[in-house]
Amino acid sequence: MIRLSKGLLLGCELFLSSIIHMLFGFYIFSTAVAADLSQSLIGLTRPSYTNEETRIRESVYELREANASSSTKSVPPIVLVHGIFGFGKGRLGGLSYFAGAEKKDEFVLVPDLGSLTSIHDRARELFYYLKGGRVDYGEEHSNIYGHSRFGRVYEKGHYPEWDEDHPVHFVGHSAGAQVVRVLQQMLHDKEFAGYDDTSEDWILSLTALSGALNGTTRTYFDGIRPEDGRSLKPICLLQLCRLGATIYDWLDIAWLKNYYNFGFDHFHMSWRNTGLSGLADLLLCNSGPFATGDWILPDLTIQGSIKINAGLQTFKNTFYFSYATKMTRHIRGVTVPSSFAGTHPLLLIRVMQMCRWRYPAYLPLPYKGYRDEDWEDNDGALNTISMTHPCIPVEHPSCLVTHDSDCHPLQPGIWYYKILEGDHIFFILNRERAGVQFDMIYDSIFRNCRKHVFRTSHQPTLPNQTPS
Repeated sequence: MIRLSKGLLLGCELFLSSIIHMLFGFYIFSTAVAADLSQSLIGLTRPSYTNEETRIRESVYELREANASSSTKSVPPIVLVHGIFGFGKGRLGGLSYFAGAEKKDEFVLVPDLGSLTSIHDRARELFYYLKGGRVDYGEEHSNIYGHSRFGRVYEKGHYPEWDEDHPVHFVGHSAGAQVVRVLQQMLHDKEFAGYDDTSEDWILSLTALSGALNGTTRTYFDGIRPEDGRSLKPICLLQLCRLGATIYDWLDIAWLKNYYNFGFDHFHMSWRNTGLSGLADLLLCNSGPFATGDWILPDLTIQGSIKINAGLQTFKNTFYFSYATKMTRHIRGVTVPSSFAGTHPLLLIRVMQMCRWRYPAYLPLPYKGYRDEDWEDNDGALNTISMTHPCIPVEHPSCLVTHDSDCHPLQPGIWYYKILEGDHIFFILNRERAGVQFDMIYDSIFRNCRKHVFRTSHQPTLPNQTPS
């Protein structure tokens, strides 16, 4: 009887979570379509111009673009990297993943990376987005996970001069922060074929906004088995996600994938390549990214993050900032949601569940010193302990910032972190939710980026210091 009741409860939770996620996805998609239609209607009502008038207007526009480009090239770009299920500029019409924060600075880039692809694959895509060329996922990695070594082609990089003398600032939301860390390690290890001069100093600063630096217990609630941190339970939210993404990629409807893409093109899952028998293999998880584990969710488990973090460093010449979020509080030793009304419906159930997470007693602890209570505070998607700074399997240098004046002068090679009240999507997609806090956070992030614009030789000029 108890087992039956538990099964019914889990079934109701899965049904409710599925409905909420589908409704939210439909809301985002329909909002983007509506905005595009609105822009198209505005375009139809605008006055038409003669060929000569059009030529003059285009010349003026190109001149303005050239002037803006030359004025911004003197400072490093700020690159905003989206998280899981995210999108960059050019996807979902004119919708902004970062809710328009990219307009706060003159030189901001917003790459579109695979929304469900692995941390490794997204890091490779990010490199070629900036430098240009054909995405190379690496021969060894591609052979292990059974996909093409090469991906899309960037005819012209968005910052082709990127090197040690022209470094960049990165801001990563959620899994985007871990993507940048992996990219920096790849630069240090010189893993990009044809680029022998890469180094960790190509990155001037990294800011993690609700960054997935140590994994999350949510992956287990969504359906990943804690036994191995990779395989899925037979019935779970991630199984529905897997089926939806597989069918979406198999159908390969060009206009739809141009609008939104999960990023699995290098797996060649299209019906043109696999046929009906291939679809059956994909759905049965006999082939494709979900069969090999080369997608993002296994990378976000505690086990997956430990594996990734074991090979990552915090580098001495790079500035690190982190803004961790939480929607929990403690009442008489019990962790509970801090606000039901203030938490997005997409995340409310998970906030409550993650408060009560307990690692299975029949399994060995994932790392030395693990305690369930350390993982109770969360923002509905990530545990707060995961967002402050890299701390598993080893602790990286860090400093909790209560007041900005407490940490001056800033030093590279240290993770400066703040803990903020807010859920996981509080500072993206809809700036009205965060209100004035939205501007305060992004102004703070961009101000940090612009405080240490230049680096002389290999010794950086620290903020609030003048070169000797």
